[in-house]
Amino acid sequence: MSGGAGDRYEGGLRQVARVVLLDPQDRVLLLHGHEPDDPSDDWWFTPGGGLEGGESRAEAALRELAEETGITEVELGPVLWQRHCSFPFDGRRWEQDEWYFLARTAQTATAQHGLTELERRSVAGLRWWTSAELSAARETVYPTKLAELLRTLLDEGPPSAPVVLAPEIA
Repeated sequence: MSGGAGDRYEGGLRQVARVVLLDPQDRVLLLHGHEPDDPSDDWWFTPGGGLEGGESRAEAALRELAEETGITEVELGPVLWQRHCSFPFDGRRWEQDEWYFLARTAQTATAQHGLTELERRSVAGLRWWTSAELSAARETVYPTKLAELLRTLLDEGPPSAPVVLAPEIA
């Protein structure tokens, strides 16, 4: 869970920008999150978070990426996927309209200096994953079809228009 205004989320449909960040070896960067009061309830997810003020989705994607990973040398590409999700986190229900941007970087060193207070309590770190590692993973990953989506992206390139993923309700 992430992002700036995320600590003040009060309900309603939250507009979210996420980043599918690939390095020169086509590894994807994922954050390792967990419930703030239960580190054993954990999952992996793409960087990103809620829009702040009047920023665009692209602006939010780049800001969130910098805050959560320290990575600023990024070529932001098209929106790959869109999805609606609803899940319990930190004692509340979150309703999100998420857009996933493709991005590429040669900057693989990370630093999590811009995390919000909630993120500091719920993000255990991050790592680069190969497509094969992601496909073999037994951990929970969001979106749940990320391994399959990444393989298709690497094999076929970005879709001509954003693909609407099935809603995920937890």
